[in-house]
Amino acid sequence: MSRLSELLDQAAAAGHLLPSARTNIASLLAGTTSDVAEKSITELAEAAEWQELNDRFFKTLAFGTGGLRGRTIGRIITTAEQGNGGPNGRPQHPCTGTATMNYFNLGRAVRGLIAYTKSFVGSSRRPRIVFANDTRHFSSDFSAFCAKVCADLGCDAYLFDGPRSTPELSFAVRELRADAGVVLTASHNPSHDNGFKAYFNDGAQIVDPHATGIITEVNAINGETYQPLTESERGTITTLAGEMDNLYSARLRTLLLRPELLEGSSTRVVFTNLHGTGGHIIVPMLRDFGFDVTTVPEQDIQDGRFPTVDSPNPENAPALKMGIDLAEKLNAEIVIGTDPDADRMGVAVRDGSGKMVLLTGNQIGSLMAWYRLKTSFDLGHLTHANRNRAVLVKTFVTTELQRSIADSFGVSCVDTLTGFKYIAGKLRKYEDAIPTDKKGDYRTLTEQQTRALRLEYSRFFVFGGEESYGYLGSDAIRDKDANGAAVMFAEVAAYAKSVGKSIPALMDDIYQQFGYHLEIGKSLVMEGADGAAKIQSLAASYAENPPTSVDGTPVARIRDFAKQDLFDQEGDLIPKEKMLFVDLADGRSFAVRPSGTEPKIKFYLFGKTTPSGDLTADKAAVTQGLATLWSWIESDAATR
Repeated sequence: MSRLSELLDQAAAAGHLLPSARTNIASLLAGTTSDVAEKSITELAEAAEWQELNDRFFKTLAFGTGGLRGRTIGRIITTAEQGNGGPNGRPQHPCTGTATMNYFNLGRAVRGLIAYTKSFVGSSRRPRIVFANDTRHFSSDFSAFCAKVCADLGCDAYLFDGPRSTPELSFAVRELRADAGVVLTASHNPSHDNGFKAYFNDGAQIVDPHATGIITEVNAINGETYQPLTESERGTITTLAGEMDNLYSARLRTLLLRPELLEGSSTRVVFTNLHGTGGHIIVPMLRDFGFDVTTVPEQDIQDGRFPTVDSPNPENAPALKMGIDLAEKLNAEIVIGTDPDADRMGVAVRDGSGKMVLLTGNQIGSLMAWYRLKTSFDLGHLTHANRNRAVLVKTFVTTELQRSIADSFGVSCVDTLTGFKYIAGKLRKYEDAIPTDKKGDYRTLTEQQTRALRLEYSRFFVFGGEESYGYLGSDAIRDKDANGAAVMFAEVAAYAKSVGKSIPALMDDIYQQFGYHLEIGKSLVMEGADGAAKIQSLAASYAENPPTSVDGTPVARIRDFAKQDLFDQEGDLIPKEKMLFVDLADGRSFAVRPSGTEPKIKFYLFGKTTPSGDLTADKAAVTQGLATLWSWIESDAATR
């Protein structure tokens, strides 16, 4: 028995090392060719860093319905991992572990995707797979590695020449008629994380039956070695650059409903991409529209450390602080921020008194949904005759204000589970409903042409979004898109200016008409092996022991999305998910669900009033009601 095996066995016997971690360490050592792995495990074992080993090996990083996501830099960086170092101060090698994001797990993921795609396509041609990456640590290395494996195993790979946004990857899959796509990103997660986000041939994140098929292939792979095909059987690697950017940008421009509003706009905007990819498309596009755009120079630098923010998440107010400070200095009217892979957009705007105000994801989405519906009717795209074919799509945990807005226009509003892949699933359904002989090659059609087809034969998707700062205004892209959101929000800003209102005043007008709606997101963070178990235990407790009274108010309804057969507004069965909604008799409600990408359990709180004529009083009452609701939830959670 080796010294390392002896140390590990002793730690397991003493209860320091989880049985699963001991098994997974043996599995990785048996399947890897990297000496970094053994050296790192040995260093941690000899230092008795059992918690670090448990966190790295308590599970095998599962290829879920979206792909992989995990730490690529450990809490403790071993000497072997640090090596000679890498760009932006990162280690030379990613974090060793079966529960971490490294070449061992990445190789399994891409080879499983390749195997499934080849079987799906058949033997008549080589599959085509597109790869993109953001600015995170190892993202460019990972995407280049994936493209090489792809070509080695007989697929044609398309690889962007530098960091690009997740929505551009979705667009490129559709534009190239590719069979699959991958973006190497962990979105807005902390800097130590990375991920492998997989897409299929419609440009949307994978869902069943493809997800299950890919997962089966991935799980059948244990080691990281593979045998490349002979030279003549291998695929090619094609570099994607400015031409794809131009095609994508051209499509985004078609999101403008009234482009004349932006002509000659002198609106001063501060933009930050938070060290990510957003500035590549957004900045030149807004400048071309006539906006006076200034970027935050310290945050223009593409750096996976995200050194100027605690979290590169535009949902969090501190992430936009440097942008807001610059806006105050320049007297700019709007601050726009995007996360590293530019699928989420946050905004701060100046109100009527000159104060900068942060908008929530629900407010941003509601402004765009209202404006796009109103303008679609103003332009005659939507009419009394065809409005029953139009639809807004949102997630269950997104504000019900958008349903009230849709109802007022006589337009449907459909809820989906959290995750833009479910909104994309609706877009796939609507496209598939158009007769083949009518739509031809759907992807070559203009926005005007597809709108006409959907209004005649299917459902016209006007707008979709989720409270977590993700929005979409076109079915030419099948994921949330901060680049497109910036275009749509710019038009809302131009409209507000044209009618002499600040954006907060426009939001208040909407509240005056539809009632004040407030939503608050809260989370309990539980990291590591112990945290994962605590999250699942707490989530399960709500299903097993649901409350009957909350904050002094009777519970009117409970929807358990994991156990009940629930149907959406179109009669489609909703997939099972660990989420539970509690609706109270006084109109308040809350939802609880474990995060699918972060070590936290999420709570969504909802409050609203009917219009009373006194918006100030309505805001105070709803705010107080949600404050006491969260106090009750926190106290209750501590006892579960």
